[in-house]
Amino acid sequence: MCSQEDFQARRSQLVALLVSGSLEGFESILDWLLSWDVLSWEDYEGLRLPGQPLSHSARHLLDTVWNKGDWGCQKLLEAIQEAQANSHTLELHDSWDTHSLHPTRDLQSHRPAIVRELYNHVEAVLELAKERGFLSQYECDEIRLPIFTSSQRARRLLDLATVKANGLAAFLLQHIKKLPSLPLTSEAAERQRFISKLRTMVSAQSRFLSTYDGSENLCLEDIYTENILELRTEVGTAGALQKSPAILSLEELFGTHDHLNKDADTVLVVGEAGSGKSTLLQRLHLLWATGQNFQQFLFVFPFSCRQLQCMAKPLSLRTLLFEHCCWPDVAQQDVFQFLLDHPDRVLLTFDGLDEFKFRFTDRERHCSPTDPTSVQTLLFNLLQGNLLKNACKVLTSRPDAVSALLRKFVRTECHLKGFSEEGIELYLRKHHREPGVADRLIRLLQATSALHGLCHLPVFSWMVSRCHQELLLQNGEFPTTSTDMYLLILQHFLLHASPPDSYPLGLGPRLLQSRLSTLLHLGHLALRGLALSCYVFSVQQLQAAQVDSEDIALGFLVRAQSVVPGSKAPLEFLHITFQCFFAAFYLAVSADTAAASLRHLFGCGRLGSSLLVRLLPTLCIQGSRVKKGSEVALLQKAEPHNLQITAAFLAGLLSKEHRDLLVACQIPKRVLLQRHACARSCLAQSLREHFHNIPPAVPGEAKSMHAMPGFIWLIRCLYEMQEEQLAQEAVRRLDIGHLKLTFCRVGPAECAALAFVLRHLQRPVALQLDHNSVGDVGVEQLLPCLGVCTALYLRDNNISDRGLCTLIEYALHCEQLQKLALFNNKLTDGSAYSMAKLLARRQNFLSLRVGNNHITGAGAQVLAQGLKNNTSLKFLGFWGNSVGDKGAQALAEAVADHQSMTWLSLVGNNIGSKGAQALALMLERNKALEELCLEENHICDEGVCSLAEGLKRNSSLKILKLSNNGITYRGAEALLQALSRNSTILEVWLRGNTFSLEEVEALSSSDSRFLL
Repeated sequence: MCSQEDFQARRSQLVALLVSGSLEGFESILDWLLSWDVLSWEDYEGLRLPGQPLSHSARHLLDTVWNKGDWGCQKLLEAIQEAQANSHTLELHDSWDTHSLHPTRDLQSHRPAIVRELYNHVEAVLELAKERGFLSQYECDEIRLPIFTSSQRARRLLDLATVKANGLAAFLLQHIKKLPSLPLTSEAAERQRFISKLRTMVSAQSRFLSTYDGSENLCLEDIYTENILELRTEVGTAGALQKSPAILSLEELFGTHDHLNKDADTVLVVGEAGSGKSTLLQRLHLLWATGQNFQQFLFVFPFSCRQLQCMAKPLSLRTLLFEHCCWPDVAQQDVFQFLLDHPDRVLLTFDGLDEFKFRFTDRERHCSPTDPTSVQTLLFNLLQGNLLKNACKVLTSRPDAVSALLRKFVRTECHLKGFSEEGIELYLRKHHREPGVADRLIRLLQATSALHGLCHLPVFSWMVSRCHQELLLQNGEFPTTSTDMYLLILQHFLLHASPPDSYPLGLGPRLLQSRLSTLLHLGHLALRGLALSCYVFSVQQLQAAQVDSEDIALGFLVRAQSVVPGSKAPLEFLHITFQCFFAAFYLAVSADTAAASLRHLFGCGRLGSSLLVRLLPTLCIQGSRVKKGSEVALLQKAEPHNLQITAAFLAGLLSKEHRDLLVACQIPKRVLLQRHACARSCLAQSLREHFHNIPPAVPGEAKSMHAMPGFIWLIRCLYEMQEEQLAQEAVRRLDIGHLKLTFCRVGPAECAALAFVLRHLQRPVALQLDHNSVGDVGVEQLLPCLGVCTALYLRDNNISDRGLCTLIEYALHCEQLQKLALFNNKLTDGSAYSMAKLLARRQNFLSLRVGNNHITGAGAQVLAQGLKNNTSLKFLGFWGNSVGDKGAQALAEAVADHQSMTWLSLVGNNIGSKGAQALALMLERNKALEELCLEENHICDEGVCSLAEGLKRNSSLKILKLSNNGITYRGAEALLQALSRNSTILEVWLRGNTFSLEEVEALSSSDSRFLL
């Protein structure tokens, strides 16, 4: 039974489901609800008001059903399932008494079956009913209107029979029973056969999750772990009380969220490499194929962009859907025409736009579904809606591959941010059901913050799971960087391919030497693939790179998930990051690698390819003549985001820590040192050039720098090298007071890299990391650089009490840190004691902003105790919490005698008149506060009158904000009297209160300080 609470929690999903189809589908749901007496006739008529939007009707239906209790909620869910199951395939076998004493009631009880029976006979029944005097010509014409489908005409005939008391209901019951039974039309049957075939194919492709190494198949249902899927919204559009971006479940992907472009059809899911985008789509496909969700779509066509780009021949939309996805065995034209006629029942998914070598453009328009064109033109016109308009498309990509032009055609954008801490734990428990193994791994991660930070990307969680034995047997030396982790998985594969006990010491020189030729072959294949934007390799390409069956048997190449027709057994690397790792390995140890290749790689990419050209030094790319087929020529062709991953791995491989390992690869130590020096020099120079391009400071303000594209990548490369001296040299000349890294996709791993470099700054800096994915683990990683921070801004970073408490314990000993901003996180009363401790202990602390969290009056009371012992705080931001009157009273008492605080915000805190009275008493005593923000509460006139009394005795307050507080003219008059005796106050905000136009004019003319 679905409870009202569960029903309400799923409301957005249900609205999306109800409005995703046609009006006819919505009416079929009403048929079932009427037949079960969930809806009364009055309810039904209220839902059928002509002209109202379907979304309005859907919400009205949800409200109506919710009011009928748990039973009604459950019945609506059943009605949706019945309507979806019977869509286009309805074969009802129902019976009723043709001589019923209550024909109107029976028409309603058997309504779904009767609508079906009438479907192809409405015209004949109308004529017969008119001949016998049950219907007038006008009534028949109304039912025959061309805007109605056959089903809708049948329903309008039944509706008329319900309200007419002339025997029409009894006539219909008797006559419909005599109609010939109506089986599925041949067209509908053929369509249903294709849908069944498509479901079977999609289910087979998505039911099992192949592990990255291809060694086993796991049931997706058993091991799928939800990622953090965050809805992107336009910054600044949600008003003063803007909350954190909504976190969605996969089932809510097509919900009625705020749309970037409501006329577009594409849902964009972006995420870093390894964040789980492909698995997310696989889960979506499985839920549809097994009938568990997304049943608003009759057809789901999955595609891989890395596979699509292999299609060299022109193709049409029909060819794409049928020949490259699923072929209808019969009636291909009828099925295709149905797709064109009902695009809203079609979902197309395109995985991995970042692996599609063609850049998005809207220059070449193609609108014909049957004429062939290039695969890129076909894809781009599908995304724009020029083809199959109103069909839903889901596109996944790494963020760097999504252009501003493409975003114009995106309806909804979601960011896939990897696992939460709970997700990592759940993932490991699902993969290790043996007693104690998961517990030991989880404890290991919690004690090793660098490794824990990496595991927020699912690809690293898989590596930890795969290498659990090696990790659990290690004594203190755990992987710190991405390179460390990939070398560990390399060791794992090499050991598994070797005889038992052959190499007891793990990844040593002997083990690497034993398979060096294989690693070089794979590296050469990987590098050439990156150059050609090729990620699926044919037999000919494998042969050209000298990759043989023994190399394939190592496990890093696996069979591609879907096969392009005409290709022979294509293979692909386990993951794009593995392809980049092997390319980096090849560049590190190949005898053919030239210094120019390294300079180009750490200059990141092709000349003229992106903003990185303006960011990075041209001296790192010397000479315009490049030998065809050389590594430099190959690197110039590769995608910049793949080059960044490759460069980070190369930096790690060339580090001092791994030097002995590479020496074993038959490369002279002298050459290795030269490559290390070249990479080191390029990285340091690149950062210095980056800093040199920072605009000069505005007079009177601290010099500020907002990270340009590539800055985080450079920091990651420095971190992979793990050289303190290099990090120190890189930031030695950085002279800024404010470093902004907002919206830079900073997660725990990036925090570790930032701390590694920034702790060497010569001058204190304000570090702004708003709108990222720092989390509690990322906070731990930032601690080493806290000593050089004057301020730390962590808005929208999914930080909980644990993260804040950890941060404050460290901040107690960092005298330079004077400002903390953590609004829009997950803080509760559990963090109040730490905040109070910070205020009491640090008498030079200036600003604490914790708005839009979950702090109640109890937490405010605890914090107030610390505030009483503080003499330095100037800014306290508490907006968007739930402190209520008790919290306001405690804070008011603490602020009353505070000599430094100039700004206090309690916006949206459920404060009433009692809280306002306490704040009024505070105003009478306080001689420092200049701005008091109390919008979005319910202070009303009583509270305003108290505040007015306080203002009469206050000489410091300049701005009082009281918008949206239910204040009437009576409260405003009290403020007028107070203002007449107060010359200090400059502004009183009263917008959004209950004033008439005349009252607004009167107040404005009475005192210009009123902002209405």
